[in-house]
Amino acid sequence: MKQKFRDILLYLFVLVSSLCSAQEADIERLKLHLKNSKQDTTRLVLLLQLSEICKTSEIISYAEPAIKLADELLAKTSGTTTTYLLKKKAIAINNVAYQYTNLGNISKGLAYYDKGLKIQQQINDKYGMARSFNDIGYIYNEQGDLNNALIYYTKALKIREAINDTQGVAQSFINIGTNYLDQNNKAKALECFLKSLKLHETIGDKLGIAHSLNNLGLIYKKNDRAKALDCYTKSLKILYEIGSVEGILNCYNNLGAIYFNEKKFSMAFAYCDSSLILSKRLGLPDNIKNAERALYKIDSAINNTKGAFEHYKLYILYRDSINNEDTRKASIKSQLKYEFEKKEAVIKEQQEKERVVAEEKNRFQKIIIASVLAGLILVIVFALFVFRSLKITRHQKIIIEEKHKEILDSIHYAKRIQTSLLPTEKYIDKNLRR
Repeated sequence: MKQKFRDILLYLFVLVSSLCSAQEADIERLKLHLKNSKQDTTRLVLLLQLSEICKTSEIISYAEPAIKLADELLAKTSGTTTTYLLKKKAIAINNVAYQYTNLGNISKGLAYYDKGLKIQQQINDKYGMARSFNDIGYIYNEQGDLNNALIYYTKALKIREAINDTQGVAQSFINIGTNYLDQNNKAKALECFLKSLKLHETIGDKLGIAHSLNNLGLIYKKNDRAKALDCYTKSLKILYEIGSVEGILNCYNNLGAIYFNEKKFSMAFAYCDSSLILSKRLGLPDNIKNAERALYKIDSAINNTKGAFEHYKLYILYRDSINNEDTRKASIKSQLKYEFEKKEAVIKEQQEKERVVAEEKNRFQKIIIASVLAGLILVIVFALFVFRSLKITRHQKIIIEEKHKEILDSIHYAKRIQTSLLPTEKYIDKNLRR
């Protein structure tokens, strides 16, 4: 058994070394390509690739230039190219969000995720939206806000179901199942993990199958250790096949706990010791602490006082070291949060000033528009009044002229009659001379 574990650990050491070397080689290759590339769209893709595979502490150094470059390209492009660039910009923003949340600046991380999500909603990027909802859900879950986490996980699930993203749906069921497990709702957690396993098997996703089996082991470990052991063993076999070091480490811890509870201390020690060696190789203090604690409990159970004391000392050493580191990180987190909130307060104050100015400007514009409209209405009313007056005057003038004409016609007519009836002067004069 010991020889078997030594062989496995040797294989894992070689695997870890080769993976690290391959990743470092990829980073150097991408850096060189970035240095020599002249085309902006190519540079944008390279910056995003580097932000995906670099150390967490270096993400922003690649993601922020990617955001800036995307903005520059967006300023001079249109059409389908705009959608492509916005999608890339959203990815870069989400990568920045990941670094901030990893540093403990949760509020700033969520603010960046919200920015990225708005862009994805703008261009209807369903895959991106689902990923953002999932990441936000994970943050809330880690913070212990299980209700909000479930809301965002469910949003991601619904989108993935709508676009037939089977792998995404399976992952969402794992996340939702983990959330239910954290709520101690094992029935719903089991339902989700079984759905996840079935979907991963359908598409042949070995890593997904291994994770689903491991999660099922977490459900069974208290009430059905035989089932739990079967799930962990099957999961470990797959993880060996695909070379998932972190998955193997997690399985070692779970198998060690199962064998300890079964009082199979030699098997428990073998898995926990392998976990310790691998954790040291990977440089994972929290895992080292947990492995030392497990080994201390095993040695205590078999009355190995010396071994138990050594492991206990190392457990305390790592625990205190991690606590100090956690305290330091908490201090940094508080400082970052304070600075962020201070900046947010300044931004909000500026926004409030701009809002007041905008409202005043809007009010003034409304007054001007109302005044102009009132003036126009008065002009129209006055014009109608003048038009009506002119119309009446013209009508009256026509009537007067017609009456005047009638009077004149009457006078002329009377005069003609009078003239026809009266004798002429010549006629009178002639008769007088007689």
